[in-house]
Amino acid sequence: MRIVLQRAKNAQVTVDGKVTGAIDHGLVSLVGFTEGDGEKDLRYLAEKVVHLRIFEDEQGKMNRSLLDVGGSILSVSQFTLYGDCRKGRRPSFTAAAAPEIASGLYDRFNEELRSHGVTVETGVFGAMMQVSFTNDGPVTLILESRENGKVRL
Repeated sequence: MRIVLQRAKNAQVTVDGKVTGAIDHGLVSLVGFTEGDGEKDLRYLAEKVVHLRIFEDEQGKMNRSLLDVGGSILSVSQFTLYGDCRKGRRPSFTAAAAPEIASGLYDRFNEELRSHGVTVETGVFGAMMQVSFTNDGPVTLILESRENGKVRL
């Protein structure tokens, strides 16, 4: 499981001209899944996302978590995070989980985030979406649930 996480002042996702999710302050989470991802990956990264200290405290240091600042998450499924561009000129997406598997993992991941008391807004799985936001900082991080094939615990 892979996430590109961005601190945002505001964010929204639209599908067919209709806003499907929007936040005022918090994180934009672009989420991708690969073969073998499961509950341990979901729990590990949900816990990491909500507790990661990437918001500024009174001294301007990144010392506060999403929970500390009362922020929300805009979660967007993003199979292209597993695009392999090493060969040729067109990415290969064979490492991305099949849509019927990734869809359930995406729903479960959002439930896991909500279980921490966080408001989670979403896009529409599998849809062509437009995501707009103001990156705050900018702060952009890449999170992975696995190292050498094993879930980080």
